[in-house]
This record gives sequence, structure tokens and C-alpha cells, in this order.
Amino acid sequence: MTPQEISRRTRALCTLVPVIPVLVIDDPATAAPLARALVAGGLPVLEVTLRTPAALDAMAQMAQVEGAIVGAGTVLTAEDVKACKTAGASFAVSPGSTPNLLDACEAAALPVLPGAATATEVMTLLERGYDMLKFFPAEASGGVPALKAIGAPLPQVSFCPTGGITPDSAPSYLALRNTLCVGGSWVAPPDAILAKDWDRITELARAASRIPRAQT
Repeated sequence: MTPQEISRRTRALCTLVPVIPVLVIDDPATAAPLARALVAGGLPVLEVTLRTPAALDAMAQMAQVEGAIVGAGTVLTAEDVKACKTAGASFAVSPGSTPNLLDACEAAALPVLPGAATATEVMTLLERGYDMLKFFPAEASGGVPALKAIGAPLPQVSFCPTGGITPDSAPSYLALRNTLCVGGSWVAPPDAILAKDWDRITELARAASRIPRAQT
């Protein structure tokens, strides 16, 4: 799969929702009901981070939920790409990018949202053919002003900013012309998952799904 096709596919995913839930799952038994709660709230595109031993099993469980589009986050290596694709991931998200990681995603035909935080990193990815990127870590890298500034000379690149974004700051990001969606963990707080409070998560997802975007 070419970088251009990968970006076309990730762009299509990012236009589906204003917020992609960033999920850290410790118990795979919670994966399917969590996915159902988020889909019911209008957020079907899900990122399961590879930060726990349960992540791959959780991905496989979520991939079986009707309406869920499950991706893998914190994908760092070619081995991660293989494992995530085997688990049923439809896309990958990485905090940055390396030639080896991009090569692996292209060879595996796994759409990837590669991370960038500077104009040079954005230009390097654009030169390879990627124009749909993750802006990470968003708040630590300057937040809305930084993303707006990058967009001025590079208007052809779109972003999904992630990292430190809250319900209060998300609307400011989504008001930018170069932001299609944001990644956020607030829609599935750990205490709600632990308590199996799926109704609360559905309500949080519903509120997030209604945040207006510039590019809609």
C-alpha cells in the first residue's frame, strides 16, 4: 500500500468522528462492552494503545463488535505492526515515525497515522507521501497555536492532535482548518471502565461526538 493510499484511508477514518477515544485496557473482559458503549455514543473509531499485556486480546474482542473500527495505538516497531494486524486492527497510530515502521505498515497494507510535532517532521512525512498525520504530544508541543502556525505554510496536511487534550480544549483544536479530529482519553475514564459504568461512557461519547468541527 502506498503512503498516498494510506493517508487517503486514515483521512477517511478521521472524518467519521470528531474524537477518537484513546483506550488503555487492563482487562480484556471489558473490551467488548466498552466498544459497544462508545459505538452507541457515536464514536465508532477506537484506538487501543499497546501499553498493557491485555491490549492485543482487547483489540481482537473489540474487532468483533458491530460498528466498531478498531485500531492500535503506540505502534512502534515492525513486530507491533504484525501483531496488531493479526489481532484484527484496521489501522495503526504511532507517536512518531521511522522508516522501518512506515515500511512495515506499507508492506502489511495497514493504514497508519504517523506522529509529528515539528515542521521538519511534517515535511519529511509529506515528502514520503503522507498528508494525514498525528500531532503529538499536542499540548506539550504548543497546542492550538503551534498547530495553527504549522498549517499556514503546510495547508495540504491534516492532523489528529493527541496528548493532553480535554473536553474544554478539544473545541479549539477542532475549530482549526487543518484538524479533522482529536484523540482523547476522557471519554473512557479508568474509573468508569473499572466500575463497568457503560452508560456513563456512552454519555461522554455522545457529548464528544457532538463537538463541532471546522471541516464538516
